[in-house]
Amino acid sequence: MESDWHVVSITLLDELVRNHLGTPTHYFCGGNMFIYYSIEQAEEIEQYVEAETTARKPRFKGPDFFLVKDVDGTKPRDSWVVWNEDGRYPDLVVEFISSSTRQKDVERNVGFYAKVFRVPEYFWFDRRSGELMGYRLSGSDYVPIESNERGWLWSAVLGAYLGVWRGSYRGRVWSWLRLWDSEGQLVLTREEREARERARAEQERAAREQAEARAEQAEARAEQERAERERLQAELSQLLERLRQQGVISDDEPQP
Repeated sequence: MESDWHVVSITLLDELVRNHLGTPTHYFCGGNMFIYYSIEQAEEIEQYVEAETTARKPRFKGPDFFLVKDVDGTKPRDSWVVWNEDGRYPDLVVEFISSSTRQKDVERNVGFYAKVFRVPEYFWFDRRSGELMGYRLSGSDYVPIESNERGWLWSAVLGAYLGVWRGSYRGRVWSWLRLWDSEGQLVLTREEREARERARAEQERAAREQAEARAEQAEARAEQERAERERLQAELSQLLERLRQQGVISDDEPQP
C-alpha cells in the first residue's frame, strides 16, 4: 500500500505544476493513472482483471506523476490511452520511491521509459535517502541531469527546477519534491499564495496606517506651530502697545 507521504507528494507536485504552467489547455498531467501503450498490454490487463487470478501479472504501467505537452488537458480522462491520443507518450515522468518500488524505479524504469516510452525526462525521488535523480533522453538512452549548486535539477519540459524542500504541506512536515522557476523563485502552493497575499495586504494596511499617523502628527505639529506664532504675535502686539503708552515708541512705529 502507498504511504501517506507518497499520496500527498503526488497531490503536491500536481498542484505545483498547474500553478506553474497555468490553466491546462496546453498540457495534461496525471498521477497514479494507468497508461495503455499497446493493444496487447490492454488485453493482458483486461484478462487479468476478469480472471481474478494472480497467475500471470500483466504489464501495468501507472507512473506516480506524468505530463504530456501540447494536448488539451481539460478533457476528462480515466486513463491515458496512447493510441487514442495520436500516439502521444508522456514528456515527463516522476516516480516517488518506496521501499517496495525502489529497484523498479531506480533500475528497470530507467530502461523502460527511455526505450519503450521514449520519455524526454525522467525523475525519481527517495525521501528516505534524500536522493533525487533526473535523466534526459539522449539518443536511445538516458544521461543524468547535472544538479546546480543548490542541488536542483533543471527540467526543460517544465521550464523549472526540481529540488528537495523540507517544510509543512497539508499539516505534514516532511521532505517534499518542489519546483523553482528559472529565476530561482519557489513555485508556491495555493495555501502559500494566499498566506503571502494576506501578509502583503497586512503590510500594506500597516504602511497606510503608519502614513496616516505620520500625516496626523505633521498636521498636529503644524497646528502647534501656527498657534505658537499667533501667541508670540499677540504678545509682541501687547508689548508694543505698552511701550507706546509709556511713550517709549511713537504711534508712527510700524506694526509687527
